[in-house]
Amino acid sequence: MAMRDNPILRVTAKILFAPIIVFGLYVQFHGDYGPGGGFQAGVIIAAAFILHALIFGLEAGRRLVPGWANLAMLAGGVIVYGAVGVAGMMLDGLFLDYNVLSYDASKGQHYGIILVEFGVGLTVTGVMLALFHAFAGFAEAHYRPGAAGGAAGGAAGGADDGEGV
Repeated sequence: MAMRDNPILRVTAKILFAPIIVFGLYVQFHGDYGPGGGFQAGVIIAAAFILHALIFGLEAGRRLVPGWANLAMLAGGVIVYGAVGVAGMMLDGLFLDYNVLSYDASKGQHYGIILVEFGVGLTVTGVMLALFHAFAGFAEAHYRPGAAGGAAGGAAGGADDGEGV
């Protein structure tokens, strides 16, 4: 029985999906005051989407977060991170100098950390999902020598006689 056919796993995954994301957001925004931050939050949020793909199938996971959205997360996080640094420079500070982001240096530190951690979280979520989809979608048969359409396959790869790697 496939995981997508098990009603207990389906219901459990549906119930846990939103609370996992909420916990990831808590870790994201609590990282300013205690343990947590963008990296941990990104992994937790990605885990919710990975759970969905494990239970409902890889294609359902790719429909939930298509490739273009994943690339947008990757690029968006880096852009947010870099933009905070450039904003500091444009306000007569140094790169990633948060003090100049507000009239009060402590508020500027707070704004800067939240924005940078958000960028890190977005990027880490994208990376984790990209790695999961890359490894989960890997089909060994497509990469064996002699497999049709594989890296070493085709006319130069020879016939597949069943005694492959």
